[in-house]
Amino acid sequence: MAEATLPGSASAAKAAARQAVQNINAPLWRNAAFVAPYLFFFVTLLLVPLFWSVWLSLHKADAFGVGRFVGLDNYLRLFRDKIFIQSVGNTFYFVFLTVPALALIGLLLALALNRKTKSAAALRAVYFSSSVLSVTIVTLIWRIVFIGNFGLLATIYGWFGATAPAFLSDPKLTMIGIAIATIWWCIGLPMMLFLSALQQVPQEIYEAAALDNASRWRTLWHITLPSIRRTFILVIIIEIVLQFQLFGQARLMTQGGPNNVSKPIVLYIYEAAFTKWDLGLGAAASEILFILIMIAAMAQYFISRRRGEEG
Repeated sequence: MAEATLPGSASAAKAAARQAVQNINAPLWRNAAFVAPYLFFFVTLLLVPLFWSVWLSLHKADAFGVGRFVGLDNYLRLFRDKIFIQSVGNTFYFVFLTVPALALIGLLLALALNRKTKSAAALRAVYFSSSVLSVTIVTLIWRIVFIGNFGLLATIYGWFGATAPAFLSDPKLTMIGIAIATIWWCIGLPMMLFLSALQQVPQEIYEAAALDNASRWRTLWHITLPSIRRTFILVIIIEIVLQFQLFGQARLMTQGGPNNVSKPIVLYIYEAAFTKWDLGLGAAASEILFILIMIAAMAQYFISRRRGEEG
């Protein structure tokens, strides 16, 4: 039987090799045709806006057009602007509140729902359902929860004769309130990523651990978490990039107030470019935001990679 199958296997291998050579030697226009759609969108939607924004940040520009070249003056104006500095601090504070919480809660939900039962499948759909809502609906829901003396939270506290926290008006709590709404809204993505990673861990490893009488904690710490380390890094980086771009929740829930304590960088960019029509200043702020996101994401990646190599 082995000798009978060898000629067929050899001919199939030769055919595959011949096809590979033909693909390599294909006309240049054919290869370019496959790459062209990606290059078109990459250039028009990423490279051109990026270089245009850099160029715009070096000029005095407003709604009537691009004026004279001012060099780094727009950047110097930003660093002299206390509101911009405050917005940078607000953004970092928001990222600090949301990213660890999203990663931890997403992991806990994934561990709890990593079961082949109907109830687990239903709960996955429930927890993921908030992710498909628009930011307008999300902020409306949480304004109903948090608002003044008539919100859902105030009503619940009133049952016990207590005063509810003023998440929309207390300067110390506004960013926390926005973070709570954001975590509720965005928890679906990290949960599903962790679920996907957990389902790819070979069951044989768990069976071997069970034969060795390993406890659930030891199994989690020594098998599960190391197996999904790459996914954990991915979730952290994705959430850093996403949460640095906070805009809709802050604009719709608090309008950046009170006293700019909940104004993030993106809201500052929006107001500079489309309220004050200082396009050069807005472009400069967007470049700084881009740099901050890149630094934060790359730092997290290299720190996690080094810890993984040491471990």
